[in-house]
Amino acid sequence: MSRVATNDQRSPPPEALSVSEVTSRVKETLEARFADVWVAGEISNLTRASSGHIYLSLKDESALLRAVVWRGAVPLLAIEPSDGLEVVCHGRIEVYPPRGTYQLTIDRLHAVGTGALEARLRRLHAQLAGEGLFDPARKRPLPPFPRRVAVVTSPSGAAIADFLETFLGRWRGAELIVVPSRVQGAGAAEELASALDTAARLSPPVDVIALVRGGGSLEDLWAFNEEVLVRAVAACRVPVVSGVGHEIDVSLSDLAADVRALTPTDAAVRIAPDGRALVETLTTTLSRLRDGLGRRIETARERLDLLSRSRTLLDPSRIIDDRRTTVGQHADRLHRLAASAVDRAAERLRAATGRLEAGSPLKILARGYSVTTRPEGAALRSIAGLEAGDELVTQLTDGRIWSTVQRIVESPAMMPPARSPSRVPERR
Repeated sequence: MSRVATNDQRSPPPEALSVSEVTSRVKETLEARFADVWVAGEISNLTRASSGHIYLSLKDESALLRAVVWRGAVPLLAIEPSDGLEVVCHGRIEVYPPRGTYQLTIDRLHAVGTGALEARLRRLHAQLAGEGLFDPARKRPLPPFPRRVAVVTSPSGAAIADFLETFLGRWRGAELIVVPSRVQGAGAAEELASALDTAARLSPPVDVIALVRGGGSLEDLWAFNEEVLVRAVAACRVPVVSGVGHEIDVSLSDLAADVRALTPTDAAVRIAPDGRALVETLTTTLSRLRDGLGRRIETARERLDLLSRSRTLLDPSRIIDDRRTTVGQHADRLHRLAASAVDRAAERLRAATGRLEAGSPLKILARGYSVTTRPEGAALRSIAGLEAGDELVTQLTDGRIWSTVQRIVESPAMMPPARSPSRVPERR
Protein backbone atom coordinates (compact mmCIF):
# COMPACT_ATOMS: atom_id res chain seq x y z
CA MET A 1 0.00 0.00 0.00
CA SER A 2 1.39 3.26 -0.88
CA ARG A 3 1.11 6.18 1.49
CA VAL A 4 -0.16 9.40 0.12
CA ALA A 5 1.32 12.38 1.82
CA THR A 6 -1.01 15.35 2.51
CA ASN A 7 -0.19 18.82 3.79
CA ASP A 8 -2.46 19.37 6.89
CA GLN A 9 -0.13 21.83 8.48
CA ARG A 10 -1.89 25.15 9.27
CA SER A 11 -0.11 28.49 9.83
CA PRO A 12 0.64 29.05 13.49
CA PRO A 13 -1.88 31.40 15.26
CA PRO A 14 -0.75 34.91 16.11
CA GLU A 15 0.32 35.63 19.66
CA ALA A 16 -2.85 35.76 21.84
CA LEU A 17 -3.59 38.68 24.20
CA SER A 18 -4.50 38.12 27.77
CA VAL A 19 -7.75 39.40 29.21
CA SER A 20 -5.83 41.95 31.21
CA GLU A 21 -4.03 43.16 28.11
CA VAL A 22 -7.27 43.54 26.17
CA THR A 23 -8.93 45.30 29.07
CA SER A 24 -5.91 47.56 29.48
CA ARG A 25 -5.97 48.53 25.81
CA VAL A 26 -9.71 49.14 25.93
CA LYS A 27 -9.22 51.25 29.06
CA GLU A 28 -6.51 53.32 27.41
CA THR A 29 -8.58 53.84 24.29
CA LEU A 30 -11.85 54.68 26.00
CA GLU A 31 -10.45 56.83 28.74
CA ALA A 32 -8.30 58.77 26.29
CA ARG A 33 -11.18 59.17 23.85
CA PHE A 34 -13.80 60.09 26.47
CA ALA A 35 -11.75 62.01 29.04
CA ASP A 36 -13.99 65.08 28.82
CA VAL A 37 -17.57 64.29 27.88
CA TRP A 38 -21.10 65.62 28.47
CA VAL A 39 -23.88 63.04 28.64
CA ALA A 40 -27.63 63.72 28.73
CA GLY A 41 -30.10 61.21 30.07
CA GLU A 42 -32.62 60.26 32.73
CA ILE A 43 -31.41 59.18 36.17
CA SER A 44 -32.48 55.72 37.34
CA ASN A 45 -31.39 53.12 39.88
CA LEU A 46 -29.91 55.82 42.15
CA THR A 47 -28.23 54.46 45.26
CA ARG A 48 -26.43 56.34 48.04
CA ALA A 49 -23.69 54.27 49.61
CA SER A 50 -22.77 54.57 53.27
CA SER A 51 -19.36 55.76 52.10
CA GLY A 52 -20.97 58.88 50.60
CA HIS A 53 -20.64 57.81 46.95
CA ILE A 54 -23.68 57.98 44.66
CA TYR A 55 -24.26 55.19 42.13
CA LEU A 56 -26.78 55.66 39.33
CA SER A 57 -27.60 54.93 35.72
CA LEU A 58 -28.25 57.26 32.83
CA LYS A 59 -30.69 56.00 30.27
CA ASP A 60 -32.46 57.05 27.11
CA GLU A 61 -34.82 55.24 24.74
CA SER A 62 -32.31 52.56 23.69
CA ALA A 63 -29.30 52.45 26.02
CA LEU A 64 -28.17 52.55 29.62
CA LEU A 65 -24.90 53.91 31.02
CA ARG A 66 -23.71 53.23 34.53
CA ALA A 67 -22.33 56.22 36.38
CA VAL A 68 -20.85 57.15 39.74
CA VAL A 69 -20.38 60.36 41.73
CA TRP A 70 -17.52 59.98 44.16
CA ARG A 71 -18.01 61.41 47.62
CA GLY A 72 -15.62 64.31 47.01
CA ALA A 73 -17.56 65.43 43.94
CA VAL A 74 -21.03 65.33 45.54
CA PRO A 75 -20.81 68.89 46.96
CA LEU A 76 -19.92 70.16 43.48
CA LEU A 77 -23.20 69.03 41.91
CA ALA A 78 -25.56 71.85 41.01
CA ILE A 79 -28.62 69.90 42.10
CA GLU A 80 -29.51 66.94 44.22
CA PRO A 81 -29.86 63.94 41.85
CA SER A 82 -32.97 61.78 42.06
CA ASP A 83 -34.63 59.05 40.02
CA GLY A 84 -36.55 60.26 36.99
CA LEU A 85 -34.73 63.58 36.74
CA GLU A 86 -33.55 64.60 33.26
CA VAL A 87 -29.95 65.79 33.61
CA VAL A 88 -26.81 66.70 31.71
CA CYS A 89 -23.68 65.30 33.32
CA HIS A 90 -20.02 66.10 32.79
CA GLY A 91 -17.28 63.65 33.49
CA ARG A 92 -15.08 60.99 32.00
CA ILE A 93 -15.43 57.37 31.00
CA GLU A 94 -13.51 54.97 33.21
CA VAL A 95 -13.03 51.23 32.81
CA TYR A 96 -13.23 48.99 35.82
CA PRO A 97 -10.86 46.08 34.94
CA PRO A 98 -11.94 43.60 37.65
CA ARG A 99 -15.38 43.41 36.10
CA GLY A 100 -14.58 44.42 32.58
CA THR A 101 -17.17 47.21 32.70
CA TYR A 102 -17.06 50.89 32.07
CA GLN A 103 -18.88 53.78 33.74
CA LEU A 104 -19.19 57.52 33.64
CA THR A 105 -17.49 59.25 36.54
CA ILE A 106 -19.53 62.43 37.08
CA ASP A 107 -18.06 65.65 38.44
CA ARG A 108 -20.83 68.05 37.37
CA LEU A 109 -24.56 67.56 37.04
CA HIS A 110 -27.31 69.92 35.87
CA ALA A 111 -31.02 69.54 35.28
CA VAL A 112 -32.27 69.66 31.70
CA GLY A 113 -34.35 72.86 31.54
CA THR A 114 -36.71 73.77 34.37
CA GLY A 115 -39.79 71.76 33.46
CA ALA A 116 -38.91 68.72 35.56
CA LEU A 117 -37.80 70.87 38.50
CA GLU A 118 -40.95 72.95 38.37
CA ALA A 119 -43.09 69.83 38.31
CA ARG A 120 -41.28 68.50 41.40
CA LEU A 121 -41.65 71.88 43.02
CA ARG A 122 -45.41 71.95 42.43
CA ARG A 123 -45.87 68.44 43.81
CA LEU A 124 -43.85 69.17 46.94
CA HIS A 125 -45.62 72.51 47.43
CA ALA A 126 -49.03 70.84 47.31
CA GLN A 127 -47.93 68.14 49.76
CA LEU A 128 -46.43 70.52 52.33
CA ALA A 129 -49.26 73.04 51.99
CA GLY A 130 -51.70 70.22 52.72
CA GLU A 131 -49.80 69.55 55.94
CA GLY A 132 -50.15 73.20 56.99
CA LEU A 133 -46.46 74.11 56.81
CA PHE A 134 -47.28 77.35 54.98
CA ASP A 135 -50.26 78.33 57.14
CA PRO A 136 -50.08 82.05 58.08
CA ALA A 137 -51.38 81.18 61.56
CA ARG A 138 -48.04 79.48 62.26
CA LYS A 139 -46.05 82.66 61.65
CA ARG A 140 -44.41 84.21 64.70
CA PRO A 141 -43.65 87.93 65.13
CA LEU A 142 -40.05 89.10 65.18
CA PRO A 143 -38.62 90.72 68.31
CA PRO A 144 -38.56 94.52 67.96
CA PHE A 145 -35.04 94.82 69.37
CA PRO A 146 -33.08 91.57 68.85
CA ARG A 147 -29.98 91.11 70.96
CA ARG A 148 -28.53 88.00 69.27
CA VAL A 149 -29.02 87.12 65.60
CA ALA A 150 -27.78 83.99 63.83
CA VAL A 151 -27.12 84.11 60.07
CA VAL A 152 -27.15 80.78 58.21
CA THR A 153 -25.41 81.19 54.85
CA SER A 154 -22.18 80.69 53.00
CA PRO A 155 -19.44 82.76 54.69
CA SER A 156 -17.80 83.45 51.31
CA GLY A 157 -20.86 84.59 49.35
CA ALA A 158 -22.04 88.08 48.52
CA ALA A 159 -25.23 87.54 50.54
CA ILE A 160 -23.45 87.67 53.91
CA ALA A 161 -21.62 90.85 52.93
CA ASP A 162 -24.87 92.57 51.90
CA PHE A 163 -26.64 91.38 55.03
CA LEU A 164 -23.91 92.52 57.43
CA GLU A 165 -23.47 95.90 55.74
CA THR A 166 -27.18 96.65 55.90
CA PHE A 167 -27.69 95.26 59.41
CA LEU A 168 -24.76 97.10 60.99
CA GLY A 169 -25.73 100.28 59.15
CA ARG A 170 -29.12 100.19 60.84
CA TRP A 171 -28.47 98.64 64.23
CA ARG A 172 -25.35 97.89 66.27
CA GLY A 173 -27.08 96.77 69.43
CA ALA A 174 -27.13 93.08 68.51
CA GLU A 175 -24.56 90.31 68.39
CA LEU A 176 -24.31 88.57 65.00
CA ILE A 177 -23.31 84.91 64.77
CA VAL A 178 -22.61 83.43 61.34
CA VAL A 179 -23.37 79.70 61.09
CA PRO A 180 -21.60 78.58 57.88
CA SER A 181 -23.16 76.23 55.35
CA ARG A 182 -23.09 75.51 51.66
CA VAL A 183 -26.06 77.07 49.88
CA GLN A 184 -25.91 75.24 46.56
CA GLY A 185 -25.36 71.78 45.21
CA ALA A 186 -26.08 68.25 46.28
CA GLY A 187 -26.24 67.87 50.05
CA ALA A 188 -26.60 71.62 50.61
CA ALA A 189 -30.19 71.25 51.85
CA GLU A 190 -29.16 68.77 54.55
CA GLU A 191 -26.25 71.00 55.53
CA LEU A 192 -28.48 74.05 55.77
CA ALA A 193 -31.01 72.13 57.87
CA SER A 194 -28.21 71.06 60.22
CA ALA A 195 -26.95 74.65 60.44
CA LEU A 196 -30.47 75.84 61.33
CA ASP A 197 -30.63 73.31 64.14
CA THR A 198 -27.19 74.42 65.37
CA ALA A 199 -28.28 78.07 65.35
CA ALA A 200 -31.46 77.26 67.28
CA ARG A 201 -29.44 75.46 69.98
CA LEU A 202 -26.86 78.21 70.55
CA SER A 203 -26.32 79.32 74.12
CA PRO A 204 -27.14 82.01 75.04
CA PRO A 205 -30.11 81.56 72.70
CA VAL A 206 -30.57 83.74 69.65
CA ASP A 207 -33.68 85.85 69.13
CA VAL A 208 -34.01 85.31 65.38
CA ILE A 209 -32.33 83.34 62.57
CA ALA A 210 -31.68 84.74 59.08
CA LEU A 211 -31.48 82.20 56.23
CA VAL A 212 -29.98 84.08 53.27
CA ARG A 213 -28.52 83.45 49.85
CA GLY A 214 -27.89 85.53 46.75
CA GLY A 215 -29.75 85.19 43.47
CA GLY A 216 -29.44 82.47 40.85
CA SER A 217 -31.33 80.12 38.62
CA LEU A 218 -33.97 77.69 39.81
CA GLU A 219 -31.29 75.03 39.79
CA ASP A 220 -28.92 77.21 41.84
CA LEU A 221 -31.60 77.85 44.45
CA TRP A 222 -32.93 74.31 44.48
CA ALA A 223 -31.52 73.48 47.92
CA PHE A 224 -34.06 75.91 49.40
CA ASN A 225 -36.87 73.89 47.81
CA GLU A 226 -35.74 70.56 49.23
CA GLU A 227 -38.18 68.95 51.66
CA VAL A 228 -35.58 68.39 54.37
CA LEU A 229 -34.77 72.10 54.58
CA VAL A 230 -38.39 73.28 54.31
CA ARG A 231 -39.40 71.04 57.21
CA ALA A 232 -36.40 72.22 59.24
CA VAL A 233 -37.45 75.86 58.71
CA ALA A 234 -41.05 75.12 59.75
CA ALA A 235 -39.96 73.17 62.84
CA CYS A 236 -37.33 75.66 64.01
CA ARG A 237 -38.07 76.85 67.55
CA VAL A 238 -36.61 80.31 66.81
CA PRO A 239 -38.31 82.74 64.38
CA VAL A 240 -36.77 82.44 60.91
CA VAL A 241 -36.44 85.15 58.27
CA SER A 242 -35.77 83.76 54.80
CA GLY A 243 -34.07 86.04 52.28
CA VAL A 244 -33.21 83.86 49.27
CA GLY A 245 -32.41 85.12 45.80
CA HIS A 246 -33.91 88.21 44.20
CA GLU A 247 -37.36 89.72 44.62
CA ILE A 248 -38.93 87.50 41.97
CA ASP A 249 -37.48 84.29 43.47
CA VAL A 250 -39.84 82.47 45.82
CA SER A 251 -38.67 79.24 47.42
CA LEU A 252 -40.57 76.80 49.62
CA SER A 253 -38.27 77.82 52.48
CA ASP A 254 -39.55 81.39 52.04
CA LEU A 255 -43.12 80.15 52.43
CA ALA A 256 -42.32 78.09 55.53
CA ALA A 257 -40.36 80.86 57.25
CA ASP A 258 -41.98 83.22 59.74
CA VAL A 259 -41.05 86.20 57.56
CA ARG A 260 -40.21 86.15 53.85
CA ALA A 261 -37.70 88.81 52.82
CA LEU A 262 -37.22 89.77 49.18
CA THR A 263 -33.41 89.69 49.33
CA PRO A 264 -30.64 89.23 51.91
CA THR A 265 -30.56 93.02 52.24
CA ASP A 266 -34.31 93.10 52.88
CA ALA A 267 -33.85 90.36 55.50
CA ALA A 268 -31.45 92.63 57.39
CA VAL A 269 -33.92 95.51 57.16
CA ARG A 270 -36.76 93.37 58.54
CA ILE A 271 -34.70 92.11 61.49
CA ALA A 272 -32.71 95.21 62.48
CA PRO A 273 -34.57 98.20 63.89
CA ASP A 274 -33.78 101.55 62.30
CA GLY A 275 -31.24 102.99 64.70
CA ARG A 276 -31.31 106.46 63.17
CA ALA A 277 -35.10 106.66 63.39
CA LEU A 278 -34.93 105.40 66.96
CA VAL A 279 -32.38 108.06 67.88
CA GLU A 280 -34.55 110.73 66.28
CA THR A 281 -37.58 109.47 68.18
CA LEU A 282 -35.67 109.43 71.46
CA THR A 283 -34.29 112.91 70.77
CA THR A 284 -37.77 114.24 70.02
CA THR A 285 -39.20 112.54 73.10
CA LEU A 286 -36.41 113.91 75.28
CA SER A 287 -37.03 117.41 73.94
CA ARG A 288 -40.76 117.09 74.61
CA LEU A 289 -40.10 115.83 78.12
CA ARG A 290 -37.69 118.67 78.76
CA ASP A 291 -40.15 121.26 77.46
CA GLY A 292 -43.02 119.74 79.40
CA LEU A 293 -40.98 119.60 82.59
CA GLY A 294 -39.91 123.22 82.08
CA ARG A 295 -43.53 124.31 81.69
CA ARG A 296 -44.54 122.47 84.84
CA ILE A 297 -41.68 124.02 86.77
CA GLU A 298 -42.65 127.50 85.53
CA THR A 299 -46.29 126.92 86.45
CA ALA A 300 -45.29 125.70 89.90
CA ARG A 301 -43.03 128.75 90.35
CA GLU A 302 -45.89 131.09 89.46
CA ARG A 303 -48.20 129.36 91.91
CA LEU A 304 -45.53 129.56 94.59
CA ASP A 305 -45.07 133.28 93.96
CA LEU A 306 -48.82 133.77 94.14
CA LEU A 307 -49.03 131.87 97.40
CA SER A 308 -46.12 133.82 98.86
CA ARG A 309 -48.12 137.04 98.34
CA SER A 310 -51.36 135.68 99.72
CA ARG A 311 -52.91 136.77 103.04
CA THR A 312 -52.64 133.21 104.31
CA LEU A 313 -48.88 133.31 104.40
CA LEU A 314 -48.44 137.03 105.05
CA ASP A 315 -50.69 137.12 108.18
CA PRO A 316 -52.05 133.71 109.23
CA SER A 317 -53.72 135.26 112.35
CA ARG A 318 -56.07 137.25 110.13
CA ILE A 319 -57.49 134.03 108.79
CA ILE A 320 -58.08 132.81 112.34
CA ASP A 321 -59.81 136.10 113.23
CA ASP A 322 -61.93 135.89 110.08
CA ARG A 323 -62.92 132.36 110.90
CA ARG A 324 -63.65 133.29 114.51
CA THR A 325 -65.91 136.14 113.36
CA THR A 326 -67.70 133.83 110.94
CA VAL A 327 -68.20 131.24 113.68
CA GLY A 328 -69.58 133.90 116.02
CA GLN A 329 -72.01 135.13 113.38
CA HIS A 330 -73.23 131.62 112.76
CA ALA A 331 -73.61 131.02 116.52
CA ASP A 332 -75.70 134.19 116.97
CA ARG A 333 -77.88 133.24 114.03
CA LEU A 334 -78.35 129.74 115.47
CA HIS A 335 -79.32 131.21 118.86
CA ARG A 336 -81.89 133.51 117.28
CA LEU A 337 -83.31 130.70 115.17
CA ALA A 338 -83.48 128.42 118.22
CA ALA A 339 -85.22 131.07 120.38
CA SER A 340 -87.73 131.80 117.63
CA ALA A 341 -88.42 128.08 117.21
CA VAL A 342 -88.92 127.69 120.98
CA ASP A 343 -91.35 130.63 121.08
CA ARG A 344 -93.38 129.25 118.19
CA ALA A 345 -93.50 125.81 119.85
CA ALA A 346 -94.62 127.32 123.17
CA GLU A 347 -97.40 129.25 121.42
CA ARG A 348 -98.58 126.10 119.67
CA LEU A 349 -98.46 124.26 123.01
CA ARG A 350 -100.59 126.91 124.72
CA ALA A 351 -103.17 126.80 121.93
CA ALA A 352 -103.36 123.02 122.11
CA THR A 353 -103.69 123.17 125.89
CA GLY A 354 -106.59 125.61 125.63
CA ARG A 355 -108.34 123.39 123.12
CA LEU A 356 -107.83 120.39 125.37
CA GLU A 357 -109.15 122.22 128.44
CA ALA A 358 -112.17 123.50 126.51
CA GLY A 359 -113.11 119.97 125.56
CA SER A 360 -112.34 118.45 128.97
CA PRO A 361 -115.26 116.63 130.65
CA LEU A 362 -114.33 118.19 133.96
CA LYS A 363 -114.83 121.64 132.51
CA ILE A 364 -118.21 120.60 131.18
CA LEU A 365 -119.22 119.26 134.61
CA ALA A 366 -118.11 122.51 136.22
CA ARG A 367 -120.60 124.37 134.09
CA GLY A 368 -123.51 122.41 135.70
CA TYR A 369 -123.57 119.31 133.56
CA SER A 370 -123.35 115.72 134.77
CA VAL A 371 -122.58 112.32 133.26
CA THR A 372 -124.79 109.32 133.97
CA THR A 373 -123.45 105.79 133.62
CA ARG A 374 -124.45 102.32 134.55
CA PRO A 375 -122.71 100.81 137.57
CA GLU A 376 -120.30 98.88 135.29
CA GLY A 377 -119.15 102.22 133.75
CA ALA A 378 -121.01 102.36 130.42
CA ALA A 379 -122.07 105.94 129.70
CA LEU A 380 -125.75 106.57 128.94
CA ARG A 381 -126.50 108.53 125.79
CA SER A 382 -130.18 107.53 125.45
CA ILE A 383 -133.07 106.23 127.50
CA ALA A 384 -133.29 103.27 125.21
CA GLY A 385 -132.80 100.10 127.15
CA LEU A 386 -133.53 101.60 130.57
CA GLU A 387 -136.21 100.17 132.78
CA ALA A 388 -137.66 101.12 136.12
CA GLY A 389 -135.51 99.83 138.93
CA ASP A 390 -132.22 100.07 137.02
CA GLU A 391 -129.31 101.45 139.06
CA LEU A 392 -127.50 104.48 137.72
CA VAL A 393 -124.38 106.45 138.70
CA THR A 394 -124.35 110.19 138.12
CA GLN A 395 -120.98 111.98 137.99
CA LEU A 396 -121.04 115.58 139.21
CA THR A 397 -118.14 117.98 139.42
CA ASP A 398 -117.54 117.16 143.09
CA GLY A 399 -118.79 113.56 143.46
CA ARG A 400 -121.07 110.72 142.37
CA ILE A 401 -124.70 109.84 143.11
CA TRP A 402 -126.19 106.32 142.99
CA SER A 403 -129.86 106.27 142.13
CA THR A 404 -132.63 103.96 140.97
CA VAL A 405 -134.84 104.61 137.96
CA GLN A 406 -138.39 105.35 139.13
CA ARG A 407 -140.01 106.46 135.88
CA ILE A 408 -138.90 107.00 132.28
CA VAL A 409 -140.39 109.93 130.37
CA GLU A 410 -139.50 110.42 126.73
CA SER A 411 -138.34 113.94 125.82
CA PRO A 412 -140.92 115.86 123.78
CA ALA A 413 -138.19 116.95 121.41
CA MET A 414 -137.59 113.34 120.50
CA MET A 415 -141.35 112.49 120.11
CA PRO A 416 -142.80 112.43 116.63
CA PRO A 417 -144.98 115.42 115.79
CA ALA A 418 -148.78 115.06 116.23
CA ARG A 419 -150.82 114.69 113.09
CA SER A 420 -153.07 117.56 112.20
CA PRO A 421 -156.70 116.55 111.55
CA SER A 422 -157.62 116.33 107.92
CA ARG A 423 -159.98 118.88 106.64
CA VAL A 424 -163.30 117.80 105.16
CA PRO A 425 -164.68 120.05 102.49
CA GLU A 426 -167.97 121.57 103.31
CA ARG A 427 -171.09 120.61 101.38
CA ARG A 428 -173.19 123.24 99.82
